[in-house]
Amino acid sequence: MSVLRDAARTLWPAAGERHGPLPPLLIALTAVTGVVDAASYLKLGHVFVANMTGNIVFLGFALAGASGLSSLTSLAALASFLLGAFAGGWLIARVPDHRGRLLRDASAAQAVLMAIALIVALSAAEPLRTGARYALLVPLALAMGLQNASAQRLSVPELTSTVLTRTLTGIASEAAPVGGPGAKLGRRAVAVGAMLLGALLGATLALHVSVAAAVALAAAIVFGVALAVHVASRSDGAWTRP
Repeated sequence: MSVLRDAARTLWPAAGERHGPLPPLLIALTAVTGVVDAASYLKLGHVFVANMTGNIVFLGFALAGASGLSSLTSLAALASFLLGAFAGGWLIARVPDHRGRLLRDASAAQAVLMAIALIVALSAAEPLRTGARYALLVPLALAMGLQNASAQRLSVPELTSTVLTRTLTGIASEAAPVGGPGAKLGRRAVAVGAMLLGALLGATLALHVSVAAAVALAAAIVFGVALAVHVASRSDGAWTRP
């Protein structure tokens, strides 16, 4: 029952919760990660736009001569992600003392990048040519770098929005049966489920509809987060403080 309660409080925080509305918003952005990584891997040449660990590994495979992988594609994703994270750091410096406004600004910038990616996807014919793949890859990776930087600065426990390795490790290593402090299974399970659902939806749309449909879904979620946090950021409650 505590697991269900923890999951419910992640999705619908009670009034006065330390992190206010941030957990459900970050869960939504976690789903975005699943959507865009599914679309990028399946349609942009076996590359991720959010999971940079995977790209580092793919780069090694490509340099070793593995077929179906491109070192240039992996490097383009890495460079774009880092540039997005750099932009996220600049935004963080502008509003260091209000987490709501930080996420508002980051989500607004991410929404613009998602809109650019959607325009590219709608204007390109499938199968995507090399130029179209890079034109889609770059704004998506920029957007995910920005998202990752803002999520890291928000520091909501177990909700990084782009990486689940630490989340999965915590589920196992911090469980009570092994003498741990408790795995916070509810919140962590919601995060894992959000990315899984996003990947399922993104892959289904990319494979059976179009890459533009997957990007449109991701863009819609980001726009929804941006709108919600715009309203929430008017607050100066305790949750807004680092």
